[in-house]
Amino acid sequence: MITVCLADNYPVVHYGVKMYFKDHPEISVVSNVGNYYMISEALRNKEINVLVMDLELEGMKSIIELKNITKRFPNTKIVVFSNLNEQIYAPNIIKAGASGFVHKSKKLEVLGTTIMRVYNGEVVLSEQVKRNLDLIEKQNKNERLYRKLSNREMEVLRFLCEGKKNNEISKYLGLNEKTISTYKLRLLQKLNVTNLVDLTKKAKNLEI
Repeated sequence: MITVCLADNYPVVHYGVKMYFKDHPEISVVSNVGNYYMISEALRNKEINVLVMDLELEGMKSIIELKNITKRFPNTKIVVFSNLNEQIYAPNIIKAGASGFVHKSKKLEVLGTTIMRVYNGEVVLSEQVKRNLDLIEKQNKNERLYRKLSNREMEVLRFLCEGKKNNEISKYLGLNEKTISTYKLRLLQKLNVTNLVDLTKKAKNLEI
């Protein structure tokens, strides 16, 4: 039996996922947590094969947190279950240590299949994401720069799009303000824009 911990902000998601897998022959949801800080305790208290978690989980400051989880609990695979744009986030969560991405618009059957495949050692992305990654690798350097944003750059960009100032972002991510300014400059260069307004517009157009 594959043991699963579900980490999500919303009780309705916990209820729906747990009910769906209630009589599943291979998957058992044995733990539910409502924020990032509860994950470590859940993984210490029970043997969890697969952690299913939302990237917008309360208390989760950055995609980098995925690396921390995989480092502390190397025997637990991670599946991201999120409403965020798969085209943008899936490659980055894989780089950060997750093994799969399922968009919340998909049927729970897809989540179940992904959990089983990840448990068996696969890295699971949608076929569309795989095709796009193949196409990106064939493009020239300038064309694919915006797809090569680092995890930190992605996080800084999200906060900038939410209207947060450099000092607010630095406090939230635990970085100094000068470092945030450096990330902002890199983002302007990589997305080929000259100001914050255009950077925000381009990020929204790309659904970042």
